[in-house]
Amino acid sequence: YSLDFGVRQIFYYILGAIIAFMIMLFSPKKIRNYTYTVYIIFNILLFGLILLPESSITPVINGAKSWYRFGPISIQPSEFMKIVLILVISKVVAQHNRFTFNKSFQTDVMLLLKIAGVSFVPIALILLQNDLGTTLVFLAIIAGIVIVSGVTWKILAPLFGSAIVLGGSLILSIIYKPSLIENVAGIKTYQLGRINSWLDPYAYSSGDGFHLTESLKAIGSGQLIGKGLNNGEVYIPENHTDFIFSVIGEEFGFLGSVILLGVFLLLLLHLIRMAMNSDDLFNKSFIIGFISLLLFHIFQNIGMTIQLLPITGIPLPFISYGGSSLWSLMSGVGVLLSIHYHTPKKYNDEATTQKRTTS
Repeated sequence: YSLDFGVRQIFYYILGAIIAFMIMLFSPKKIRNYTYTVYIIFNILLFGLILLPESSITPVINGAKSWYRFGPISIQPSEFMKIVLILVISKVVAQHNRFTFNKSFQTDVMLLLKIAGVSFVPIALILLQNDLGTTLVFLAIIAGIVIVSGVTWKILAPLFGSAIVLGGSLILSIIYKPSLIENVAGIKTYQLGRINSWLDPYAYSSGDGFHLTESLKAIGSGQLIGKGLNNGEVYIPENHTDFIFSVIGEEFGFLGSVILLGVFLLLLLHLIRMAMNSDDLFNKSFIIGFISLLLFHIFQNIGMTIQLLPITGIPLPFISYGGSSLWSLMSGVGVLLSIHYHTPKKYNDEATTQKRTTS
C-alpha cells in the first residue's frame, strides 16, 4: 500500500466527508423529492458507458468500460447507482404503502412489480457491462428492502425459496457441469475460470488462482498479532483495492482482523437500531437497504479472500482504495445523517423510554 495511494485515499476521505455533510443539510423529504431525478441521471450515465466509444473520458480499465475519467479523477456510476437504487426503491415502497388503504395479495404483487420496474433498467445496464458483482449487490439491496416493505410472507417465502433453490442448482451445475452452464446460462469463460480457481486455487495458482493462493498465504502468515504495519511480505497485485483484507490479516493478524469485524458489527447494530426506531417507511427502507449493501460487501469481500466465496470485484466498505466506492458510501452516510439529525426526537425519546422501563 504505497504512500501515493495513501495520500489519494486521504483526499477521497476528505471529499467524501464533504459530500456526506452537504447531503446531511437536506431533510429526508427533500432528498425523497430529488430521488427520481437523480435516478434518471445515473441511468443516463450508465447508458453512456455502453453507447460511447472508448476515449480518454470513457477509458477501458482492466478490461471494463465502467468509468468516466475527468483528469485525475475517475467516476464509476455503478457505485453511485447502489445508493440511488436504495433511494428509489425506498420511495416506491413508501408511496405504495401510503396510498394503499386495503392491503391484499394483489396490492403486494403490484408493489413487487413496481420494485422490479425501477430495478430492471439499472440491472440490465450493469449486466451489459459484464459486472456480475454489482448485480448481486443490487439483488441484495432489493431483497433487504422487500423484507420490510410490508409484502406478505405468503409471497416472499416462495420467492426466496425459489431463489435459494435456483442459486443452489446453479452452484452445483457450475461444479459438476461447467460446460453446460457456460453454454446455457451465458457465463463468460473468465467468470468460469474464477469459479474453478475458487474451488481448487492451488491447481490454478499460476493463473486465475494466484490472487487467492497468495491471499490465503498472507492471512495465514499474519498469525495472531501480524507482522506490523508495512511489514507485509506476500505479494498480491493491487492489494490496496479488493484484497485489502489480506493486507490487514498479514500486517495486523487475527486480532486486527477481529477488531475490524467488531467495528463493522457495531456500525451495523447501530443502523439496525435506527431502523427499528424509525416510524417513517422511507427512512426505514433506506436504512435497511444500506445495511444490506454493507452486509453483502463485507461478507463477499472478506469471504473471497479466505476462499469462502468466489472472487468478485466487490470492495471492502470504507477500507478498500477507490474514490467512487467511498464517495458512494459517504453519500449513503449523508442520507443516514439527514435521517438522524432531521428526526432526532424519535430516537432520543425511544432510548429514554427504554431506560426508564428497565430501571
